[in-house]
Amino acid sequence: MGLGNIGLPGLLLIAVVVLVLFGRGKISSLMGEVGKGITAFKKGVKDGSEELENDAVEAAKDVTPEGDKDKV
Repeated sequence: MGLGNIGLPGLLLIAVVVLVLFGRGKISSLMGEVGKGITAFKKGVKDGSEELENDAVEAAKDVTPEGDKDKV
């Protein structure tokens, strides 16, 4: 039996067992932490892509030939 054969009744049984073992408060705080982690990850990806775009813009603005850059 593989993981793909669980189905809806199996998922419901797992959810009930987890709820009984950990309690509703613990699960909600855990889900809150997961949400914060996802938000932080998305922010990090966004900041990284903006930094790459800014670097590309700066490189595109500098049209001075390589040999002439040190003559200024």
